[in-house]
Amino acid sequence: MPENILTYTDFQELPLTHRGKVRDIYDLGENLLIVATDRISAFDVVLPNGIPYKGKVLNQLSAYWFNTLADIIPHHMVTINLQENYGVPAALINILAGRAMIVKKAKPLPVECVVRGYLSGSAWNEYQQNGVVFGIPLPPDLKESAKLEQPIFTPATKAEIGSHDENIDFSKVKEILGEELAKRVRQVSLQLYQKAASLAEEKGIIIADTKFEFGLDENGQLMLIDEALTPDSSRFWPKEGYIPGKPQKSFDKQFVRDYLISIKWDKNPPAPHLPEEIIKKTSEKYIEAYERLTGKKLAG
Repeated sequence: MPENILTYTDFQELPLTHRGKVRDIYDLGENLLIVATDRISAFDVVLPNGIPYKGKVLNQLSAYWFNTLADIIPHHMVTINLQENYGVPAALINILAGRAMIVKKAKPLPVECVVRGYLSGSAWNEYQQNGVVFGIPLPPDLKESAKLEQPIFTPATKAEIGSHDENIDFSKVKEILGEELAKRVRQVSLQLYQKAASLAEEKGIIIADTKFEFGLDENGQLMLIDEALTPDSSRFWPKEGYIPGKPQKSFDKQFVRDYLISIKWDKNPPAPHLPEEIIKKTSEKYIEAYERLTGKKLAG
């Protein structure tokens, strides 16, 4: 598989409106152009290495889920088929093929909507200490990676690059968004997770947890934005071999996190370089997740 890495964009033809941990966003006038680069972050720090094909997986998998879940809530995607008549310069179309999405503009809500169906990561760490997960009591004696009786909504505030997201309880979400909108995003987040988790399990993948982001369109209507159910925003575990009581194999960047933990990195910038073997295996994990979930080969 040839190298296919894009870690930075700077298109003079278009105004850059935001550069995130992974995505570069350009203004097309009526719409936005979101470019999914191959940057990878861990513990809220962008790493120096790119992961081949990662941006294409994120872009194309988000498009798949936006279409699949559109019966629950509208999304911001216009198309991933770039054309000049959307305002994308001809010279950029081939460069961005497969890794860019034209989207409607929206006002993002300042809350990350996390849904957990399994006890893992920071939720497992907190549960071990006091039997609750971000203020939500859970049954006693659950094992690591256990499936929860019902998925739980564990929101967080959105952090700037280099900062850590802060977990918040639902009362804080109501303060930030107002009660009606807070209840709506909680309900929709749980619906999206439950439908996606059911579909993914049929394809042999467990979605342990995921995060959604929402925005309001020009008419104040709620819609799903950013990315949806990708290996960056979710924990994906292979269904075969799933055994509660220990960490699980994964299709997501947990593979990179585990490496960084193994070398005892202090989680502060600058981040260490990744070995070629870790980069290669991570790329393969992302591609496999996409192809399992969609039943298609990755384009580009």
